[in-house]
Amino acid sequence: MVPRPCVCVGPFKMKLGWEAIRAEVLRRIRTRIWAPGGLIPSEEALALEFGCARATVNRALQELANSGVLERKRKAGTRVAALPVRKATLEIPVIRQEIEARGQAHSFRLLSRLLKVPPLAILARLGVQDTVAMLHLQTLHLAGGIPQVFEDRWLNPSVLPDPAPDFSILSVNEWLVASVAFSIGDIAFSAEPASAQEADALAVGPGTALFITERTTWATDAPITWVRLSHAPGYRLQTLL
Repeated sequence: MVPRPCVCVGPFKMKLGWEAIRAEVLRRIRTRIWAPGGLIPSEEALALEFGCARATVNRALQELANSGVLERKRKAGTRVAALPVRKATLEIPVIRQEIEARGQAHSFRLLSRLLKVPPLAILARLGVQDTVAMLHLQTLHLAGGIPQVFEDRWLNPSVLPDPAPDFSILSVNEWLVASVAFSIGDIAFSAEPASAQEADALAVGPGTALFITERTTWATDAPITWVRLSHAPGYRLQTLL
């Protein structure tokens, strides 16, 4: 569940939660507004700028510190990491390849494809301040004909070529991994009860525990995509250290 946003009274016109503040901090780091090794404004200054509680800013900065993007020292302030700490390696997987690596046949169904304005919570996750239309795609991935992954994705249409790919033939997951480079991203894992839509798509009972991956990626100056992947029971994650 996306945390409840705080009310913003500064230069930002929409409500900002800690995820949106994190996205804005990442944007300033990506665009070198805040250079590697440089000291960033204090929590108090950022809270005033964003019109949010200091605790909201603290949460965003702490998340970035945990991922090695920022360095925080008591009484010395917060700096952009000059050499980000090496963390576990997480590659964006191609779902087809994951399923085929298990010796199963992959197939997928494009359930819906709509161009519309995302909910404010999704715009905040992407760090977008304006209400802009994005491509909303829902895809079901199957292994041997059995539902495995329900993919709920918002995609910035500016990353698409003209003509756009046919995502009923090539999955948007596979096309993005092969065709669109990202400069930075974040990922979150959780276990959550299946919603009615997820339960129907994955052919499980409502409330069944699912492994959830939520991922956001950005190019240098714009968001690329936000996606929520709901995995059927039995999913296994493996990564490198």
